[in-house]
Amino acid sequence: MTDAQKTAADMTLRAPGDSPPDSRPAPVPLLEPREGIPPVTATDEALSEIVAAFAAGTGPVAVDAERASGYRYGQRAYLVQLRREGAGSALIDPVGCPDLSALGEAIGDAEWVLHAATQDLPCLRDIGMIPTRLFDTELAGRLAGFARVGLGAMVENVLGFALEKGHSAVDWSTRPLPEPWLRYAALDVELLVDLRDALEEELEQQGKLEWARQEFAAIAAAPPPPPRKDPWRRTSGMHKVRRRRQMAVVRELWTARDQVAQRRDVSPGKVLGDAAIVEAALNLPPNSQALAALPGFGHRMGRRQLEQWQAAVDRARTLAENELPQPGQPLNGPPPPRSWADKDPAAAARLSAARAAVTALAENLNLPQENLITPDTVRRLCWEPPGEPSQESVAEVLKGHGARPWQIEQVAPILTEALATDAD
Repeated sequence: MTDAQKTAADMTLRAPGDSPPDSRPAPVPLLEPREGIPPVTATDEALSEIVAAFAAGTGPVAVDAERASGYRYGQRAYLVQLRREGAGSALIDPVGCPDLSALGEAIGDAEWVLHAATQDLPCLRDIGMIPTRLFDTELAGRLAGFARVGLGAMVENVLGFALEKGHSAVDWSTRPLPEPWLRYAALDVELLVDLRDALEEELEQQGKLEWARQEFAAIAAAPPPPPRKDPWRRTSGMHKVRRRRQMAVVRELWTARDQVAQRRDVSPGKVLGDAAIVEAALNLPPNSQALAALPGFGHRMGRRQLEQWQAAVDRARTLAENELPQPGQPLNGPPPPRSWADKDPAAAARLSAARAAVTALAENLNLPQENLITPDTVRRLCWEPPGEPSQESVAEVLKGHGARPWQIEQVAPILTEALATDAD
C-alpha cells in the first residue's frame, strides 16, 4: 500500500452527511492499482495457482463479479475479482474456468467482503462459490446512515479516493476484455477490505455492529430464491392490459421471446421489446401484415420473425376461455393497502399508525425504513395481528416473517402500540 493509501485508510471517518470544514475541498485522488492489473485467469493450470495463493492468504477476501445484464440471457458471471492480504488481486474468467468450487473451498472459512452481496451471490453460487461468512459494505453503509451507498461514493466519502467510472454497464461477455475494463474491475476490490474495516469501526461507534452482523448472517444463510411464478406478468406496461385474451397474448409472446433469447444467449429485450408485446396484446392483430404495422414490429423485422410472433398471437386468440390467464395472481398475503380503507378500516388505521411509527424510529436511528423492518412485514402484521397484541406476541409474528432479533427489539414496542389504534 502506498503512503497516500495508508493515510486514506487511516483517516477519521466523517459522520454521514457531514461536509469537510473547508468549503473548497481538495481534489479527490484517483485510485491506482497497487500491483498493476493482474492477468486474467482463464485456464485450469492458472486457476490452481490462484487457489493456492488465496488459500495461503490471510484475513477477509474481497469478492466481486461482473455480469452482462442487458446483453446476455440470464445473470451468469463473466468476470470474478478477488483480493486478499498475502495473495494480491486476481481476475478470473468463468467462461474459461466455469467451476470455481475449489477456490470457494479454499477461502470458505474466511469472511467474504462484497458490495451489494445479494446481487452477486446468485451468479457466484452458480460457479461453486458460496460464502459461510460475509460483510456487505453497501448494507453496512445503509445501517450507518450514509445517504449514498454506491461503491464509488462510499470509497470516496470514507477512504478519500475516487474510483474510475464508466464501465459498470458494459457487455462483460466481450472477449478479450479491454484493458480499461479490466482496470475498472480490479479497482472494485482494491480497497474493499479497507472500506469494510472503516465501516465496522463506524458501526461500532454507533452501536449498530451487532445489527449488521445479524443482517450479514441472514444473507449468508438464505437459500436460493424460488423461481418466480408467472414471470410474464412483470412485462413493462402490463398495467394497460385488462382483458384476459390480451393477457394470453402477453403470456404467449413472452414465452416465445424467452425461448428465442435463451437459445441465442441474448437478453430478451434485444429479441423483442416489452412495449411491442403490450402493443400486440392491446391490438390483437389478425395477421402478420397487421402485426408489422404496430410499433416494435417495423420494417427491419424479417418475414420469418413476424410469422413467429404472429403464431404466438394466434395461439392466444384460439385458446378456450378456461385456458385464459386470470386477471391477477392469487394473493399471498394482504391485499394492496389502497383497498384497506374499504375492506377493513381498522386494519387501515393500524397500518397508518405503524407506518408513522416506523418512519419516526428510522429517522431517529438514522437508517432507511426498509432496513429497520420490511414494509411487507409491517403490512402482514397489521392485516392479521395476533389475537391479543402484546410485545411478546408481536415479536413472535415478526420472527415468523424473518425479522432479525435486533429489528424485533427495536420495532416490537412501537408496532404493539400501533396495533391498538382504532379506526375513526
